Amino acid sequence: MEILLWLVPSVVVTVLAMLWVGWLGREGRGEVERDVAVRRLASALEPDTRRRRRRPAPGYAVTKPDPDRSTGIAVRPSRRAS
Repeated sequence: MEILLWLVPSVVVTVLAMLWVGWLGREGRGEVERDVAVRRLASALEPDTRRRRRRPAPGYAVTKPDPDRSTGIAVRPSRRAS
């Protein structure tokens, strides 16, 4: 138990630092006016219209990927005879 006494100073410093930072953080938060808060909430709840699906550029063929033939067994593709 005596060997753990060297941890006491670091624990005390850590706890004091956490309390000090927590107290400073409280002062930094000001009151937000109600109408500003309502505007922020409304803008956050609006659907984002800036994201649009991009269509492929003209001239590029749209191909479907090969379907996954997952059977639970690893199968090597067959070799072509040369």
